[in-house]
Amino acid sequence: MKRFLASILAAGLVAGPIASAPAFAQRSEQGEARREMSAGNALKLRDIERRVVPTMGDAEYLGPAYDPTAKAYRLKFIKKGRVIFVDVDARTGRILRRSR
Repeated sequence: MKRFLASILAAGLVAGPIASAPAFAQRSEQGEARREMSAGNALKLRDIERRVVPTMGDAEYLGPAYDPTAKAYRLKFIKKGRVIFVDVDARTGRILRRSR
């Protein structure tokens, strides 16, 4: 029994850092977005959302993701069971593309 518990604990120690990797990546993207905004290189997310969300009609807004390489936000919506992505230039607020 002790050996079984020890193996479970060991597996948890190994899997712990792996399971937390997506959360770390998300915090890193969020930090990059804040740095860009503080430097004056990107608009505030709330300003971008105020521009884009009203244009999506009755689609439900699910949330944003930031791509530091492209310096763009991807806003995610759902409408009638279909997911719609709207890519927005973080510097200008201009819509780059919409998926359909």
